[in-house]
Amino acid sequence: MLNELIRIATKSGEMLKAGYLNRQDLFFKGKIDLVTNYDREIELYIIDEIKKIDNDALIVSEEYNCDKDTFQEAYIIDPIDGTTNFVHRFPFCAISIAFYAKNERFGVVYNPIMEEIFYAQTGKGAFLNGEKIYVDKELKVMNSLIATGFPYTVVERNSELIIRMLERVLKNSRGIRRAGSASLDLCYVAKSVFQGYYESGLKPWDVAAGIVIVEEAGGKISNLSGGKFSFNDDFIVATNGFIHEELLGILNGC
Repeated sequence: MLNELIRIATKSGEMLKAGYLNRQDLFFKGKIDLVTNYDREIELYIIDEIKKIDNDALIVSEEYNCDKDTFQEAYIIDPIDGTTNFVHRFPFCAISIAFYAKNERFGVVYNPIMEEIFYAQTGKGAFLNGEKIYVDKELKVMNSLIATGFPYTVVERNSELIIRMLERVLKNSRGIRRAGSASLDLCYVAKSVFQGYYESGLKPWDVAAGIVIVEEAGGKISNLSGGKFSFNDDFIVATNGFIHEELLGILNGC
């Protein structure tokens, strides 16, 4: 299964890279939320390839949506995570493919622009370009680099909570980075670049593969209350595990 998902992601990456270097047709899903013809073409390719290996597969994606995490088994895909980056040729964009079943999960995140392919399987560890990766061992938020993102709906709803959190983290960490791709932010926690990451307003396809990769690299995932993360939760928090409780306290203003 994992090798098949890597193969599909790698082939899809060729399509993403071609689109990155060429003109894209743009469409709007909201005031600032973009989708391109390449999102649609890559998504259709991935779905077709998954159906070849599992004809009865349930697909969860932007076009094949379902109610959050009510499914028991599904392939969860994002053809281009970081579409705005893709459009503006900022190289932090990726293909994300995950498979979730009751007792086993797989995750693949591929950024063909930076030639980084992350992948993981339950109980088998996390890898980047074939090399095993682990989360960082930092013990304090003050010595940590924290990643975050801003939901597209921030321009349409009250953003005070997001700004308050941002201010608290800025005052208590080494810095914040906002790169615009949730799947890669999670992978960079797994890779030891970031020690923590938090964001709200995400969809299952934004984070499904990255969650598997973080956990298999030794990291921790939770909701804003510190409980088990569900796709129904508004916030996701991911860390190396060592700073998790401290970061949660800062986010919650404790």
